[in-house]
Amino acid sequence: MANEAKTSAPPKKKPSGWLNLLVDYGPLLVFFAVYWIYAPADKEDTIGTLFAVVHSTVAFIVAAIAALAFSKLKLGRISPMLWLSTGLIVVFGAITIWTGEQWVIQAKPTAVYLISAIALIVGWLRGKALLRWLLEAAFEGLDEEGWLKLSRNWGFFFLFLAALNETLRHVLSFGDWLTAKIWVFVPLSFLFTFTQLPMLLRHGLASEAEDEVVENPPPE
Repeated sequence: MANEAKTSAPPKKKPSGWLNLLVDYGPLLVFFAVYWIYAPADKEDTIGTLFAVVHSTVAFIVAAIAALAFSKLKLGRISPMLWLSTGLIVVFGAITIWTGEQWVIQAKPTAVYLISAIALIVGWLRGKALLRWLLEAAFEGLDEEGWLKLSRNWGFFFLFLAALNETLRHVLSFGDWLTAKIWVFVPLSFLFTFTQLPMLLRHGLASEAEDEVVENPPPE
């Protein structure tokens, strides 16, 4: 029949938030694991520490590029935030390998936090919610005011993280700083994300999108 009903294609399944977390934090976990494989038992062994830093930095760069490819193949997109983070990992990682200075890789998170904070706060002051662009408007139902508040809040939180990172990298050994990256910064980001949920719900966030917010905090 000419007017046969066409069977509509099933809706595409939204990518799992856990895949997003793997893309965002997988390279950091690889960096952490490789460092501890090569780290010397004696923390005063600067040559051994440098050897471990170089190996873990190479692994970090490879893992970050692999995460970029994985995001494109499995999630069908590469977020602007992921482009920024990966670009800085490659640049700071290459400088670390070239100079042999471990502080360079420690400064990379500070650079990401400061760039993100300045962009979000300036955007907020100009009435533009840049976080919506960075997250590609991921949170269903959130109104313009909600996006502006979320951009502002994450902007100031990124400033706090930048200051915290600078403090810790000056007072901790490289190994202890790396441990703090996993056990301090990541939990802080998720805790802060949880604190934003009441505000987001007041500004129209669909209740079924709560899990998406928690599983998709802006990466460092």
